[in-house]
Amino acid sequence: MSTDKIALVTGGSRGLGKNTALRLAERGHDVVLTYQSRQADAEAVVAEIRGKGRKAVALALDTGKAGSFDGFATELSGRLRTEWDRGSFDFLINNAGIERNAPIAATAEEEIDALYAVHFKGVYLLTQKLLPHLSDGGRIVNFSSGLARFSLPGYAAYGSLKAAVEAFTRYLAKELGPRRINCNVLAPGAIDTDFTRPGFDAHPGVREAIASQTALGRIGEPDDIGGVVAFLCSEEARWINGQRIEASGGIFL
Repeated sequence: MSTDKIALVTGGSRGLGKNTALRLAERGHDVVLTYQSRQADAEAVVAEIRGKGRKAVALALDTGKAGSFDGFATELSGRLRTEWDRGSFDFLINNAGIERNAPIAATAEEEIDALYAVHFKGVYLLTQKLLPHLSDGGRIVNFSSGLARFSLPGYAAYGSLKAAVEAFTRYLAKELGPRRINCNVLAPGAIDTDFTRPGFDAHPGVREAIASQTALGRIGEPDDIGGVVAFLCSEEARWINGQRIEASGGIFL
């Protein structure tokens, strides 16, 4: 797969989405990134991508509100026409997420609904809406979590929904095979970003505890993840399909 492709990265204003967008730009791709509320941060990422010589735009999207997806698809189609004179894009990176944690006995229905809306329903229905705009021979990379493989108290709902995304990705790979669209799922381990940092800071010693259970002896950083997504979108990864790839430094082996 050559350069000069267009990637759509949801939740691209910070954390792993930002790193992914930048790594894709460094590989010679243009980027459409979405943000929920952090417009200034998103525009800063756009400026950084343009500084690397690539095109980029930022679009508002709440992936927890499926009723907005038709309007988003229309807006995306218009921007593809005006910015690139194209009717399609090449890589869909479903990264956007929220975090909630509570023991099973104390999990509120509203918390489950919020997680479900973003982490499964949103991924499923946004992908569905964007399939007509995704180029044949393209790529889909869905974000899961190490918590779909190993279990930590407080993350039953989150981990279960990420496991659902992993199953969904296999079905995508099966159904989109005739269009030569590779679909894979990336499962990061514990990553220190501005998204996860409040949780780490609220529990002193948790970074050290995680590092002690990780073969490579540290917790992850955003730079450990974005390049893996860029690889999965490359020609070298053309025969990887329907797979779960965990990027966790070897945690809980």
